[in-house]
Amino acid sequence: MNINKMMQQAQAMQGRVQAELDALRVEGLAGGGLVRIEMSGAKEVLSVKVDPSAVDPADVETLQDLFLAALRDASRQVDEAVRKKTSAMLGGMLGGR
Repeated sequence: MNINKMMQQAQAMQGRVQAELDALRVEGLAGGGLVRIEMSGAKEVLSVKVDPSAVDPADVETLQDLFLAALRDASRQVDEAVRKKTSAMLGGMLGGR
């Protein structure tokens, strides 16, 4: 296989993976779903939902911790999706030899 053709295939595959990641949506949860954060594959926060029972003016720290946990959960899910897609892309390139 010539190197130019291989590079074109890699670029096309990268474009498809990027499009899939752009369309990816994950939901990070914390507190059994009390806080929900929707995140894109580009790690852009799209929405935040808070169950009213999670809001206690006397305990703001717990709510802050729930937000952080939900953000980390969403971010972890995006990272895992990127890892899987990258692995599949590399496997496809190597398998096409």
